[in-house]
Amino acid sequence: MSSAIVITTSQDLEGQRITHYLGIVRGIVVRAPGIGRSFLGSLKRIVGGNIGSYESVCDEARQLAFQRMVDHAAQTGATAVIAIRYDATEFMPGVTEVLCYGTAVRTVPRT
Repeated sequence: MSSAIVITTSQDLEGQRITHYLGIVRGIVVRAPGIGRSFLGSLKRIVGGNIGSYESVCDEARQLAFQRMVDHAAQTGATAVIAIRYDATEFMPGVTEVLCYGTAVRTVPRT
């Protein structure tokens, strides 16, 4: 049996039966772009278009929040995390919290 944790946005897992609901697991990251990225992003805002330097900050934050959620799930003994979601909140100008969360569960194959 694989020790990898299955992650899904759905409420169930095809071919698996949920035996235990272990609770909510989450990963939180608070990020602000560095001065170089902020400067480049500010220049890009003037001319318009996609702001790649901000995009990479957001992607890095989402990836780290996801990994922290998976680590939290592993600590609970979960075999899967269902119903995962992302949320982001700017709580200071230029400072954003990224949250990845879901429900940790244990599953067995359906028979």
